[in-house]
Amino acid sequence: MLKIARGRMSVWAVTGAFLFMIVQVISSLNLPSLTANIVNNGVAKGDINYIWRVGAEMVGFALLSVLAAVGNVFLAARTSQHLGQQLRSDIYRKVINFSNDEFDQVETSSLITRTTNDVVQIQNVAMMALRMMIMAPIMLVGASVLAYSKNQRLTLIFLVILPLMAIFIGIVMWFAVPLFRAMQTKTDKINLVFREGLTGVRVIRAFRRDKFEQERFEGANQDYTHNAIKVFSIMAVMFPIMTLMMSATNVGITWFGAQLIADFSMPVGNLIAFLTYAMQILMSFMMLSMVFVLIPRAQASALRIQEVLSLDSKIKDQPKPAALPADLDHSELTFDHVDYRYRGAENRALVDIDFQAKSGQTVAIIGGTGSGKTSLVSLLPRFYDVEAGQISLNGTDIRDYSQHDLREAVSFVPQTAILFTGTVRENMQYGDPNASDEAIWRALKIARADDFITADAGLDTHVEQGGGNFSGGQRQRLAIARALVKDAAVYVFDDSFSALDFKTDSQLRAELREDSRIQNRIVIIVAQRIATVADADLILVLDNGRLVGKGTHAQLKADNAVYQEIIASQLKDGEAE
Repeated sequence: MLKIARGRMSVWAVTGAFLFMIVQVISSLNLPSLTANIVNNGVAKGDINYIWRVGAEMVGFALLSVLAAVGNVFLAARTSQHLGQQLRSDIYRKVINFSNDEFDQVETSSLITRTTNDVVQIQNVAMMALRMMIMAPIMLVGASVLAYSKNQRLTLIFLVILPLMAIFIGIVMWFAVPLFRAMQTKTDKINLVFREGLTGVRVIRAFRRDKFEQERFEGANQDYTHNAIKVFSIMAVMFPIMTLMMSATNVGITWFGAQLIADFSMPVGNLIAFLTYAMQILMSFMMLSMVFVLIPRAQASALRIQEVLSLDSKIKDQPKPAALPADLDHSELTFDHVDYRYRGAENRALVDIDFQAKSGQTVAIIGGTGSGKTSLVSLLPRFYDVEAGQISLNGTDIRDYSQHDLREAVSFVPQTAILFTGTVRENMQYGDPNASDEAIWRALKIARADDFITADAGLDTHVEQGGGNFSGGQRQRLAIARALVKDAAVYVFDDSFSALDFKTDSQLRAELREDSRIQNRIVIIVAQRIATVADADLILVLDNGRLVGKGTHAQLKADNAVYQEIIASQLKDGEAE
């Protein structure tokens, strides 16, 4: 908790909240003594002036207490909310810079829970710390001293009641704390199932698995609910029993106090003040116990957040990164006997990948499902780092460039076309924030996306979350256009033509070949169709992570068995020509 809060909470705000709380507690502690004075010296003696004077003091202390409470609450709320804001920003900043390896370690649903629910737990405890955790110990000590000053013999009651309360609270904590901790994991599970259900709703309906998914969510929901009912039932038992103990304390104080008054050993006013101090002592003890019950849950949340913040990316920049050449028209890309293995995997995903490409060349990668095509192109922008071998751009290992500069030089279209909420213009400017409308329309034309955009509201066409208001092919074409807006040395299309019909696919590739800028760049196309790769200058054939062939379409068709199998599976006799 302290590690999470350090540096994210203002020292001045915390100090201010502490001082305001001290003023509030001191003011509150003075009121019972003033009440005792009114009864003992004013009411008992019939001194009206004394009653008015001390009453005015009580009003002054009460107002001071209220003002101090307002100041404390304001600073506590402001500081705790700022802590939450900082944590969310830090988590997002950390996550956005994760490599794919780190994303594989922490599930997306868990990251969402940590950024929302766990941060709220920290905020609540921070607020409670600046209120109850300051108030309770000061009030407990102050009220105990003042109660002792009113009557030493009556304070013996606390030697009985406080140990009983401590034992009872300890038992409650023993059962409740593990359940509070489990609630965060169960929240993760609900988010996971709910998120999968929403993102996969079409698949669920297509396979008529609605009932199964409902039951799966109901299971996770009930598991969380039963856990919550159990823990809050335990906590609910705490309040009536604590109230019973406090009432029993009042009865005991009144009983023994009445005997002391009858023996003239204590004034009536002192008994009234002692009862008030007793309530303050017991309430402080109860508040302190509540803090100790809730802190473990917040501590669990803090550990989960710290786990994300302390997760070190394996992909790091060099202390003094190399500078990329400014001339994008003369680039050279080399894969020099590259191996790659996913985290924790027994076998390598890529083995001894070796090829070279220069500006003006189109490299196509083809192979069966799971052959390593996406793994290969993911190494280029350093989504992952090679296990062995080297990838060079313009003769320099890409690990020697900063990630920012490297990704400026690579324009990447992933397998899944991701669009963001906003307008078409805003989505296109992800490729180049300064792109003009003319440059965007040019990219849309190359990607064959200008027709359905023009038909609507032009570049101001609204894009729903995930591009839900476009078809799969339209989303792919918009994602391709976004990549083309960017002026890069290498353009990577990771199976991004799969949702296009053959005609659109052919037209788009023709536009790429004819574009004066793209003609001087390296283009890498991952595809499943022979028709898509046939015109490439160099075709790489992958099989089980190994490069089993490279050459032109004619060369591979003549002597590569794997390539021949792909042709046979897609084309009729004579069509391969």
